Amino acid sequence: MAERKQDLLGRLADLSEEAIQRLADAPGADRVIHALKGLGDRVDELQRRTKGYEELERRLSALERKVSGLSTGTGRSRRPARKKSE
Repeated sequence: MAERKQDLLGRLADLSEEAIQRLADAPGADRVIHALKGLGDRVDELQRRTKGYEELERRLSALERKVSGLSTGTGRSRRPARKKSE
């Protein structure tokens, strides 16, 4: 049974190597491979930028809370209207 598994795995490995070789020989494959290599760098850059936006969003939320507190909590106190003397 173990020999049969090894044989099956060996066949799968051979088929996958053959498929990769065919893809490499296809026209335009070098452009695709180059684009895939550059994709990793782009994903890293996007992830770095996203972290920056999270920090800005956190700061913005804190500022919004402060402004909200200032506009509702410490408004002008109203004085009672003076009575006119006759």
